[in-house]
Amino acid sequence: MPANDYPKHYDHLRSLMSRLSAQAPATMTAFQQLHSAGVGEGVLDVKTKELIALAIAITVRCDGCIAFHVHDALKAGATKDEIVEAIGVAVLMGGGPSVAYGSEALDAVEQFLASNRPDVHPSH
Repeated sequence: MPANDYPKHYDHLRSLMSRLSAQAPATMTAFQQLHSAGVGEGVLDVKTKELIALAIAITVRCDGCIAFHVHDALKAGATKDEIVEAIGVAVLMGGGPSVAYGSEALDAVEQFLASNRPDVHPSH
């Protein structure tokens, strides 16, 4: 049995962030603008940026970030194989702790793929 149900964790965090937005609208509006600027189309496509964000999430050991960036990478068209390769880069950069969190990220990928959520459309 997985320690985290990443699709549920993702939905729960979205709900909490909505509550935070109501209490700190200026901060959350600014954060959303930063997020949009950071992962929006540019020289790098959204999928590549989400894979980078996921690798960083693994190395900084953030469960919520893993949930969000696995979801968003899949939504942007990343395949399981591409995500596994990004996990490998995170392990390179983060060592043993990244192995643990990378394993969690792989579990998150498999959970999102199995959930058949309409907001996640994997390539295969």
